[in-house]
Amino acid sequence: MKNILIVGLGAVGTVFAVFLKEAGHNVYGLVRNKEKYNCSIFQVDGIWGHHSATLDLVTDNPEDLKNVDFDIIIVSVKSFDTEQAIKNIKDLVKDKTFVILTQNGYGNYETAVKYIPKEKVLLGRVIFGSKVDKNCHATVTVNADDVRIGQPENLTEESKVIELVCTIKHAGIPASYSKEVYKVLWDKILYNCALNPLGALLKRRYGELAENPYTKEIMNEIIKEIFEVCHLNNIQLNFKSAEEYIEFFYSKLIPPTKDHYPSMYYDLNSGNRTEIDALNGAIVKLGEKVGYTPKVNKTIYNLIKSLEK
Repeated sequence: MKNILIVGLGAVGTVFAVFLKEAGHNVYGLVRNKEKYNCSIFQVDGIWGHHSATLDLVTDNPEDLKNVDFDIIIVSVKSFDTEQAIKNIKDLVKDKTFVILTQNGYGNYETAVKYIPKEKVLLGRVIFGSKVDKNCHATVTVNADDVRIGQPENLTEESKVIELVCTIKHAGIPASYSKEVYKVLWDKILYNCALNPLGALLKRRYGELAENPYTKEIMNEIIKEIFEVCHLNNIQLNFKSAEEYIEFFYSKLIPPTKDHYPSMYYDLNSGNRTEIDALNGAIVKLGEKVGYTPKVNKTIYNLIKSLEK
C-alpha cells in the first residue's frame, strides 16, 4: 500500500485517482477549489470499464497534507498551472517521494526541477484520451499506448522507477518504463502540435484531419518545422527525419485515435484556457531563440490565442 497524491482531478487525474484507490492505495487529491469536488464517490467509465472509489481526502490546502508521507505525487494539472502546482507540493516531497509529471507539452520538467531535486522528478507520457463528463466523473475514450515513465536524465535508480511503474500498471492503467522518456515525450509533442489545434479550430476528429488533403498538408508542415527547431536546439528525437515520423504518424498513430477530438476542442468550447503555449507556442519560442521562425506553428498558435477567452 502506498500514499499517493493526485494534483488536479480533471480528465487524467480522476482516472489515476480512481484506479489507484481501487487497487488498495491511500489516495489524496489536491485541487484548486475543493467545493467543486464535494462528491462522495469518483467514477471512471469508458473503454476500461466502470470504476468507482472514495478518496481519502480532497483538499485545496497543501497544509492539510503536510503530515502524510507520500510515495508518489502525480501532477495532472494543465501545463499553464504547472509552476503553481509545483510550488504547492514542493514541501510535501520527502526522502521517499517521487513526482510524476503527466502534462502535455514542453517545459513542465524544466519548471519542476527549479523547485524539486531532479532525481525526484519523473516524466509520465500519457497517451490515453479521457474527458470530464462532470466533476468527479471521467470517461476514457481511447488508448494509443502505455503510460511511459522515466527520469529524463536517468538520475534515479532504475529499480525505484520500475517499482512506481508497477504500482500504476497493477492498478489497471497500462504503463511501462522508458530510459528515453524525454524522446518519447517529444513524440507526443509532435502528435499534439499537429492534431490538437487544428482539431479544435475546425472541430474535426483526428481521422478527419488525416483524410483531408488540405489539413494533412498543414500538419506535415507543422511536423517539419518542429524537426528543424529540434535540430537547431540539439534536442534528440526518436526519428531520424520528419518524413520518417510522418509515415509513422499516419500509419500507426492516427488509426487507433481517429474518432478522438482533442482536449483543446473541449477547452475552447468551454471557454477555458488551452495548452497552446506549451505546444505550438513552445515550438515558436524555441525556434525564435535560435533565430528561426516556424511560420506555420506561429500561425496556428496565433489562431488559437485569438479564440481564447
